Amino acid sequence: MKNAFATLEEWLGHLARLLAVISSVSLVALALVTGVSVIWRYVLRDPIFGIEDVSTVLLAVTVAGAISYGGISGSHVNVNLIGFFVKRRVTRFSDAFVRLLGAAISGFASVALFVKGGCGVPCGDFTPNMAILHQPFYYLLGVALGIYSAVLLVQLAQGLAHFSDPDDPNPFTD
Repeated sequence: MKNAFATLEEWLGHLARLLAVISSVSLVALALVTGVSVIWRYVLRDPIFGIEDVSTVLLAVTVAGAISYGGISGSHVNVNLIGFFVKRRVTRFSDAFVRLLGAAISGFASVALFVKGGCGVPCGDFTPNMAILHQPFYYLLGVALGIYSAVLLVQLAQGLAHFSDPDDPNPFTD
């Protein structure tokens, strides 16, 4: 039977993979939009109105998927210098500190995106040409950072649960 941490991590993985699929579709759409834009601008000499706005929102969706999926799959760049110089008895503390700090920063950023996204039109949160509202994209980025923050908290809890073990259950990769 799985423990609660593994179950939570599995559900976070499902959410992250769902965002990754949406992000992949957005990336393909972004590539197509960019290709069409280049052809219209340089070959036909007739730029498409609002294409920058569409590219901006597609890029926001792409980034949201990358943040959450990268967090669950361990794809974010990290440099583990401490592990080269000290043993596991020291890295237990440094890993916990780094995960707590990362979760706090990601969590604060997620909350800020929800607060800022909630302002909407009165704050002028829309694209300049086509007035596409940024609100849903702020919320999507907030969800992605929330997933990443939750992943870090689950890894922190797993590390604390296995504090005396010789190996870290979620080692930082080199």
